[in-house]
Amino acid sequence: MALFDRNNRKGGLMDEIRCDEPSYLIWKWHPSGVQQGETVRENSIRWGSSLRVKDGEVAVFVYKQKNGTMQDFIVGPFDQIIKTANFPVLSSIIGLAYEGGTPFQAEVYFINLARIIQVKFGVPFFDVYDPRFEDFGVPVAVRGTVSFGIADYREFIKLHRLSSFNLDDFQRQIRDAVCRYVKDAVANAPAKNNIPLVQIESKTAQINDVVEFDIGERLKETFGVVVSGVDIGAIEIDKASDGYRQLMSVTKDIAGATAKAEAEAKIKDIADKQRIEAEHYEESLRVQREEGQYAQHMHTRTANFGAYQVEKQAEVGVAGAEALGQMGANGAGNVNIGGGGGDGTGFNMAAMMASMAVGGAVGQNIAGAMNNMMGGINQQTATGAVPPPIPTIAYHIAVNGQATGPFDIAVLTQMASAGQFTADSLVWKNGMAEWQKAGAVEELKNLFANSMPPIPKN
Repeated sequence: MALFDRNNRKGGLMDEIRCDEPSYLIWKWHPSGVQQGETVRENSIRWGSSLRVKDGEVAVFVYKQKNGTMQDFIVGPFDQIIKTANFPVLSSIIGLAYEGGTPFQAEVYFINLARIIQVKFGVPFFDVYDPRFEDFGVPVAVRGTVSFGIADYREFIKLHRLSSFNLDDFQRQIRDAVCRYVKDAVANAPAKNNIPLVQIESKTAQINDVVEFDIGERLKETFGVVVSGVDIGAIEIDKASDGYRQLMSVTKDIAGATAKAEAEAKIKDIADKQRIEAEHYEESLRVQREEGQYAQHMHTRTANFGAYQVEKQAEVGVAGAEALGQMGANGAGNVNIGGGGGDGTGFNMAAMMASMAVGGAVGQNIAGAMNNMMGGINQQTATGAVPPPIPTIAYHIAVNGQATGPFDIAVLTQMASAGQFTADSLVWKNGMAEWQKAGAVEELKNLFANSMPPIPKN
C-alpha cells in the first residue's frame, strides 16, 4: 500500500520521522523530546509530517486494520511529506481531528541494511578425539569473530518482533549459536576432514572454511542474517594435559615406525629400479652387438656377392655328387616290384627321383666342363698355340655407397632375377666417365625386360 506521494513535498511540518543514531541495527522512532514508551503520542503520525530514509536504510510502518496488522516498507533514499490524501486508510480508522490534523496510529522502525555487526566468540576447552586413538581426549579451545548483516529485511521481520528487539540480546543469541556450531565443527574435523589431532592447530584455515559455510547456512535460517565472514583467530591445544602427552607418546612411536618402513620401502624401490635398469642396459648392449655383427656380415656378403654365389654353387655341386654316390645305398638302384619295403630292399621312388635330378644337374656340369676341355685341346692341337682368353664385360655395382664387383653379364642376370640388381642400381666399368643407372646402359637394360613384377598387396 502506497503511503507517500514521492512528487508532493508541500505542506506544514508537524514531525520529522528520521533516524540519526550513529550505530544501530533496529531502531524505533519516537518524536523529538519524547522518550520511548512515555506516551502513545509516539505512534501518532500526523498530517504534514515528513519522512526521511537514508541510503542503506529501510523504514517499516506497522499499523492495524480490521483484517490485522499491516506493514509498509520504505527503502531509502527517501525524503517526502506525509499528507492525509496519501493515507487512504486514515478515513476508515480516525474519525476525530487531533490538533488540527488527522493522526495516523503507526509504529515506525528503521532497519540498518548497511551495518555489519561483528561478534567475538570464544569456545572454552573441550575434549576432542583422534579417530585413530579414541582412548585419548585432548582439550581444545577456539576463539574468533563472526561478521553478519541484514540483507532480506522482510525475512528478518518474520523471525523477530520489532517491538521487542534488543541488539545486545540479539548479539548474545548469535554468539551462543556460533559457539555451538564451531565446537561441533572442530570436534568432527579430525574424522570428517582427515586431520591428525596433534596437527589441528596448523589446520586453522581449513577448519575455518568448513565453519564459515556451516555457520552461514544456519544463521541465515535461524536468525535471518547473512554472514559476511568468519575468522577463527586460534585453535589451541592444552599441551599440559595428560591426554595430549599420552597421544603424543603413541603417535611418536607410530610415526617412527612408519618413517622407518617408508625409508626401507624407498631403498628397496631404488635398488629394484637400479637392478632393472642394469639388466635392461646389458640386454640393450647384447642386442646392439648382435645387430652390429649381423649388419657387418650382410655388408660383407653384399660386397662379395659374386664369390658368395660361386661358393653356394660349389656346395650344390658337392651335395649333388654325394647324392649321386648314395643312390645305391638308399635303395634307389634296387627295384623289387613284388617285395615289401620294410627291409630297405623295396622300390624307393622319391629317393631315386631326387638322386636322378641331382645327378643329372651334376652330369650336365661335368659334360660342359669336358666339352670345354676337349674343344680347347682340339683347338690347341690344330693351331699349335693356346688362344688368349675371351674378353668379358664386367660392371661394378654401388651398394650402400661402396663399389662392389666387378660382375659379368651372367652374374648380373642372376642378380637381376633375384631382385638384387635393378634398373635403378648405379653401375660403372672401365671406359665410363661416371656412374650411371643400369636401366640407362644399353647392354644392361635388356636384363630387366623380363624381370618378375612385384606381387600386388591385398
